[in-house]
Amino acid sequence: MPRPTWKGYLKLSLVSCPVALYPATTSRERVSFHIMNRETGNRTRYLVVDGETQEPVEPEDRVRGYEISKNSYVYVEDDEIEAVKIDSTHTIDIDNFVPRKEVDELYLNAPYYLAPEDKVGEEAFLVIREAMRQKQVVGIGRIVMSRRERMLLIEPRGKGLLATTLRNANEVRSETAYFEGIPEVDLPEEMLSIAADIVARKSARFDPRKFEDRYEKALMELIEAKGAGKPAPAPAAPRPHPTANLMDALRRSLEREPAGAQAPPRGRRTAAKGATAASRRRGNGKAGARRAS
Repeated sequence: MPRPTWKGYLKLSLVSCPVALYPATTSRERVSFHIMNRETGNRTRYLVVDGETQEPVEPEDRVRGYEISKNSYVYVEDDEIEAVKIDSTHTIDIDNFVPRKEVDELYLNAPYYLAPEDKVGEEAFLVIREAMRQKQVVGIGRIVMSRRERMLLIEPRGKGLLATTLRNANEVRSETAYFEGIPEVDLPEEMLSIAADIVARKSARFDPRKFEDRYEKALMELIEAKGAGKPAPAPAAPRPHPTANLMDALRRSLEREPAGAQAPPRGRRTAAKGATAASRRRGNGKAGARRAS
């Protein structure tokens, strides 16, 4: 289990409990490169240099500066920044509750798991979790992370809580500038019908485990080839072209997709799964009887 990113208290009105925040995602499995010196084969390191003299600046001589006017700065020391404390530095205070569907997906930033920090506060944690689950709402709170106060969306997930940092309003761009040039068009009914059929045939359950990063796989093939002294593979990536005859392309697309590819409704899938398990048990029973005889 990774170390907690943050420790503090989850607070609902006068109810509070100690909690810890853990990263819900990781980038550790990604391919990463070091910057090397081609001549020596050594890894490089970055130097902080003076913008005017180009001389290296040692760590003890570095200080944060905030520009208050042209070429005029206020120096702020690290310990002075650390001394800045507000309520959300150590406490996630749930300000209000909203329906989950009201939170625009654009505002979701980074997910974390929120769990009780010790046995003493577990009951309060569970009460807060179950109250949200019962009312089918999510909590909106605040937290200080990486020297910034962020909004936090808190929702029940399994036995714990999922806490997702939210972007501020000024960090989200309006879609108007990007979509205003898209015209309103009355599309032919036959085109829509064929496209809807293709969508239905390609429908499936969301399963991220089936996703394979083909770009990363190609990178690893490149690395392995070069490590073995072989020529670097250079596969050609096909480039699609704008569709000239839309109706013809839709019809040919429909022919390509198998007719039985639709995902079954959840209820039917569960029943089928149960039937399969039951038949498996019956089969195992018969096999056992045959072995016994």
